[in-house]
Formats: sequence, structure tokens, C-alpha cells
Amino acid sequence: MNSPKNILVIGSKGFIGSHLLHYLKGKGHKVYGADVMVDYTAEHYFLIDPGNAGFQEIFQDHQFDWCINCSGAASVPDSIKNPSRDFELNTNNVFRLLNAIREYNSKCRFLNLSSAAVYGNPAGLPVKEDSHFHPVSPYGYHKYFSEKICEEFFTFFAVPTCSLRIFSAYGEGLQKQLFWDLHKKAISKEVFTLFGTGMETRDFIYIQDLVRLIELVCEKASFQGEAINAANGYEISIADAVSTFYGFYPYKIAYRFGGDVRQGDPTRWVADISEIKKLGYKSQFNLKEGLSNYYHWLTNTNQRE
Repeated sequence: MNSPKNILVIGSKGFIGSHLLHYLKGKGHKVYGADVMVDYTAEHYFLIDPGNAGFQEIFQDHQFDWCINCSGAASVPDSIKNPSRDFELNTNNVFRLLNAIREYNSKCRFLNLSSAAVYGNPAGLPVKEDSHFHPVSPYGYHKYFSEKICEEFFTFFAVPTCSLRIFSAYGEGLQKQLFWDLHKKAISKEVFTLFGTGMETRDFIYIQDLVRLIELVCEKASFQGEAINAANGYEISIADAVSTFYGFYPYKIAYRFGGDVRQGDPTRWVADISEIKKLGYKSQFNLKEGLSNYYHWLTNTNQRE
């Protein structure tokens, strides 16, 4: 590891942010968290006002080497129901963060966690960083806008910025999205129907691989307003992912795919990961290994029902 850094993790109580905070502390960095949840016991923690997140006071009083933005909304359906809230959390807050950094901590490396949703339904696979953008949800558009804001602050104000386009992240602590929903359905022990045909594909990345990648990007990427894919470069069908996950359960689970397509969901995804390979990234967990860890977390914590 390079010399320890002073790091600020925005959204430190969320799925990715909480894992990242723990990982970076374990690597010897001095890590500060920031989120909207009250925490009277956490050391080096900033409480953010969700109605007026200005961020100036944080950067006035502290100097950081890295600021990693793990905050924001992460629900395609919710972005369709409430696009103004999604814009505020995923786009406007990025501008506020960068403006505070520009004023008080302009050398701080700012990593913005974006999403593969910026691509929409890609014209070709694997998806490269310079592929055509055609988001199919407000969430995808707002993440794309946040990337352009990062590019703006590098271009005009020389703030070092980078966006990480995360594909399908999963792991312990995640209480939404595909595998969480599958678990909730499985414990009901009733026959159920899943969205889609099962032939839709995703490029999954386990949380422990992702946090290592985030540190690697912060250390080695150029931070010139670029965006980089964060995935493993494997196209896996939803049917295979479901089958793998349900293979850990001690009883047979009856389900079928209904064929309905949910608004805002792309059909096929797999990333070109040439850029992160150049930085030295190599996955340590395949899907079966990551899902095994997630399954054991689900069945050995308070999530058990």
C-alpha cells in the first residue's frame, strides 16, 4: 500500500459506503464518514442535513486526499416515481460536493460512484466507456449528469475527478435488488413468478472486489474527469444467477419467469474492463463464492425470518 491517506466517504452508512469505510480503515487509512443518519458513537463522522447538504463546513475544517461519493438514490423504479428526489440525490449533491471541494480542498481526489445505467440498452457488447449513452430511466440520466459535472469541475477548475460506473454489485448487507428479493420470496416457500424471461444478463461484482477496486482507482487512475467501468467482464444470465443462488438453500424453491419486462431495466449487460485491468484489478471472487457469503449472511443474522 502507498502512504496512508485522509479519506472522506460520503454515504458511509449505505451498502457500499459501510463496506468501503471498514476496508479502508483496515488498510491503515484515516477515514471519515458522512451520512444523514445520526451516530453518537462513530469516530470521525459528519452528520449531513438531507434537506440542505452544503458540505462547505466539512471542507473548511478538514483537508482530505480522497473524497469518495457513495451517497445517492439507487432505485430505478423510485426514480420513475419521484424523479425530482432522484435528481437531487444523484446529481445536485454531486455539484454541491464538488463546489465545496473547489473552494476549500481543490487538490482532493473526488471519486463519484456512478452506474452502468448510463448506458441503457447497449448497441453492442461488451460495453466500453466510450459506448453510446441511451439511459432508459431517470436514474440513468441523473447518474450521467453527475459524470458530466465531474468532467466540468476538472475541465474548468482543475479539481481531480473520476467516475466509476458500477455494474451489478451485491454482497452482505444489501437489502434490496435481485438476490435480496429472491431470498424474501424463498422464505415464503410459495410458488412465485419473477420478472423477465431469465435470459436477461448482468455483469456482477462482489462487494469485497468492489472496495478493493475503489482503492485501486483512487491510487492509480488519472482523475482527469474520466469514467471507468467497474465490473468483472462476465455476462451471466439472470436464470443462471437465480439457479446458483437457490442452490444454497436446503429445500427446493418453485419459481418461474413471467416474461414481463420492468420499465427502466436494460436487457443485456457485460462490461469491457480493459481500463481497470490496466490499473491492476483482478477479481478474487466468482459469483458462486460471493453468493455463498451473501447466503450465509442472510441466514445467520437478524435478517432470518
